[in-house]
Amino acid sequence: MTHRKCSQCLIHICLLSAVTLTLAVPASAEWKEKVLYSFQGGANDGSVPAGGVVFDPQGNLYGATTDGGPASCKPIGGACGTVFQLTPPAQKGGSWTETLIYQFQGKDSNDASVPNGGLIRDATGNLYGVTAYGGTGDCVLLGVKAGCGAVYELSPPKQKGGAWTKTILNSFPTAKQGYFPNGDLVFDSARNLYGATTFGGGKGTTCDKFYGGQCGAVFKLSPPITKGGKWTENVLHKFAGGTDGANPNGGLVLDSKGAVYGTTFGGGNESGECGTAGCGTVFKLVPPSAKGEPWTMKILDRFNGQDGATPAAGVIFDQKDNLYGTAFAGGNQGNGGVFELAKPESGFHTWKEKMLYFFDGGNDGDNPMARLIFGPNGDLYGAAYAAQTESGTVFRLSPTGRNGGWNFIVLYGFKGPPDGALPAAGLVSDGIGNLYGTTQKGGTGAACQFGCGTVFELSP
Repeated sequence: MTHRKCSQCLIHICLLSAVTLTLAVPASAEWKEKVLYSFQGGANDGSVPAGGVVFDPQGNLYGATTDGGPASCKPIGGACGTVFQLTPPAQKGGSWTETLIYQFQGKDSNDASVPNGGLIRDATGNLYGVTAYGGTGDCVLLGVKAGCGAVYELSPPKQKGGAWTKTILNSFPTAKQGYFPNGDLVFDSARNLYGATTFGGGKGTTCDKFYGGQCGAVFKLSPPITKGGKWTENVLHKFAGGTDGANPNGGLVLDSKGAVYGTTFGGGNESGECGTAGCGTVFKLVPPSAKGEPWTMKILDRFNGQDGATPAAGVIFDQKDNLYGTAFAGGNQGNGGVFELAKPESGFHTWKEKMLYFFDGGNDGDNPMARLIFGPNGDLYGAAYAAQTESGTVFRLSPTGRNGGWNFIVLYGFKGPPDGALPAAGLVSDGIGNLYGTTQKGGTGAACQFGCGTVFELSP
């Protein structure tokens, strides 16, 4: 694994660039896959799903796309992105129905643009997400005022068939408050929202020249005291690069005491294989004991390349508060891996890292970008972005019960158009064993090279 590979990946994620692939030879798989919807792109549909999907109680699926919709956004490719709903068929074997519930208009319309993460849903059906650009902020990209990004809410219509209501909860005003929001948001018990921006924050000078060099931030949004008031942003930590970490990627989680955990794509170990850019970190932000005091930053793990590098999807907890995640690159073949961070035992302060699996880049996949989820039996499920013989895979890791070992199996290998390709987001379960997710490319959409992306179902 080389620093060049990490740099190329960061540019891909931040600029949301298209990927050109060669159709791979398919391999057999154990689970059955079904494409529920193929995005068509263009002005009337979305393309390139921004994250995974989320269910409502009626079984509808919701998600966002980075591309598609009105071509009014500059300088990031023209289209502004969409939010969609997929309604299950009334009869078994029928087709799912897609509805665009919102199309972003971009900064020139004082709107957000380019969704850059999945959605979360509250108890009353409102949806929340982030956009990489747009809003009223003063950030400039490639000489054009593109905005610094935004946090948005979509509220369902009061009557069936009506329009959803979009509200911008926070428009990052300058890069110092954050620039290029990324990944999924998370609620705490008081309805505060937490998220991350890949750039901005006001610290660091070398992370990316296109985004001012600043290395990102973790933020908290507090709801208004009175209905209709403004949400309040508080920057919890500004990453400075180097040993501090750089470029947080969202997908944050909270523990029972309100501490925030996540990963950074860069920073950390400056002496590892990734060079001065660092191989990435896992971090913890501890809330202050007194109101108004700063949060405390702790680095739980610094990757060095041999054990993995450039984590891109955050972490999740198990029932014992151990952390699990994926590294996009690094490892013995440079193709990334799956890791565990064991919570310190009483009297100790160091989290213990263990690599559960290294991808070899063959049939098993490589470069995982998707967040992991746990199954009911303690199994881990995830997706690898690509593979030598497939266009990405969905995998399962099962604990063997022997010396902490794990058994790896590929559940499905994507074939490319008309099948999906390049799964980059976490999966979701319907509670009866089926898995649902998105692919950034593939499908039947002819408006995009190698397809415009899909929503899929996997059944055992």
